[in-house]
Amino acid sequence: MSMKQQAFNPYLPGYEYIPDGEPYVFDGRVYVYGSHDHFNGKSFCVNDYVSWSAPVDDLSDWRYEGIIYKKGQDPLNKNQKQNLWAPDVARGTDGRYYLFYALNKTPVISVAVCDTPAGKYQFHGHVKYSDGHICGTKKGEVYNFDPGVFVDDDGRIYLYTGIAPRDWLYSLMKKRGRRLEGAYFIELEKDMLTMKAEPKLIVPGPLIAEAAGFEVHPFFEASSLRKINGRYYFIYSSILSHELCYAVSDKPDGGFVFGGTLVSNGDIGFNGNTEPLNYTGNTHGSLAQINGHWYVFYHRQTNCHQYSRQACAERLEILPDGSIPHVEMTSCGMNGGPLKGTGTYEARIACNLSAKDGACFSLFSGKKEKIIHPYFTQSGKDRENNSDQYIANLRDGSWAGFKYFNFTKNDNKITVKIRGNAKGTLNVSIKPNREPIAQLNVIQNSMEWNDISVPLKMPPGNYPLYFIYEGEGSIDFSSFTITSNS
Repeated sequence: MSMKQQAFNPYLPGYEYIPDGEPYVFDGRVYVYGSHDHFNGKSFCVNDYVSWSAPVDDLSDWRYEGIIYKKGQDPLNKNQKQNLWAPDVARGTDGRYYLFYALNKTPVISVAVCDTPAGKYQFHGHVKYSDGHICGTKKGEVYNFDPGVFVDDDGRIYLYTGIAPRDWLYSLMKKRGRRLEGAYFIELEKDMLTMKAEPKLIVPGPLIAEAAGFEVHPFFEASSLRKINGRYYFIYSSILSHELCYAVSDKPDGGFVFGGTLVSNGDIGFNGNTEPLNYTGNTHGSLAQINGHWYVFYHRQTNCHQYSRQACAERLEILPDGSIPHVEMTSCGMNGGPLKGTGTYEARIACNLSAKDGACFSLFSGKKEKIIHPYFTQSGKDRENNSDQYIANLRDGSWAGFKYFNFTKNDNKITVKIRGNAKGTLNVSIKPNREPIAQLNVIQNSMEWNDISVPLKMPPGNYPLYFIYEGEGSIDFSSFTITSNS
């Protein structure tokens, strides 16, 4: 049995890129199912599906379960030219596990099945009408996308699907003759494939949200459903893209009322923030109750684009009235509290990252942005177990924030591991734009990693740490170590 360690965000190894995470607890372990990005990929979800799991009582101990489904297993993708987009999993009434997914160029929902949560899934079929017609293959039908599947307490099976873009993307997809108004509900037969009725619109997209109570946060994509205290929570990504929101109803097929934002991958909206404190992009995820605590799972962007996304999670609270307060991004995620005020921490666990003039939406190419913005990246190629992830290109005024640490001693030393061509100061502060509590003199002219140390005086308590570079050139930031002198 492994020794319990601290849990960080992202919670998987730095070489792993799992966005769109759907978390479930099966038989004492939490399993995460998501799509699978390629490091420095050129499009979304290039790799085959894999799964990771952890014991419910140790959310630092994640185990790689291997490839669970390959893109070429779908009969519609024998040439493997389509990617596997965001999936969902449910345990059926027969005790088997059903994987629902869509291919990136085919607006139908496919299903695979397995006897175990993370074994080798086998193709099962496509979601279809009772006459055998596959849903989504005719004009006028729903553009199926990001399926969410839910098996209710009484064994009834619900499927949620849809995408509701606007502007140029809406016009492009509308030309294909598909329905794009919002999120749709479909009840399925016990075979997990056959539809009982036509899809029903349940949550509006941006073009019809004005009179529905979803004006600011209309549905865009990423359908997911959870049942909490007898009520149905529909989790989705809004048209703002960077946030996961929720709506609540007393029934699974309609009557949903907007509830609020769960998390933003730029911390926009948290504590009134109007500007991003991190590089934003699309997000997708859901809720899970693990060992008595609720968590929201989501993803962040890396490498200055949206094609290398990583899995994160935050603990949250469901209030007695059923509402869920917006939570902030942290470095401690599922740790159950702040990280220790001593130890070595990789720079990749920064929860906030910004250039001097602010962060921005992570664009698709990232080439231009890498000149002026800091970003998370790694050495090595995709899925090299020994690849190291770090923050690149900290320039004058750029900063990285880490939350939170519990300090018990006030006489400490901090050591940073950096490299680059730069001359300046790396300031350490417990608040943005506040006087530093430590200043590291930076004179770097090498792409070899170097350690720099200074005293760190900290009053006991829980604090964030912000690292702000001021000076010429740029540095890469690998890690920092805090040691106590007393």
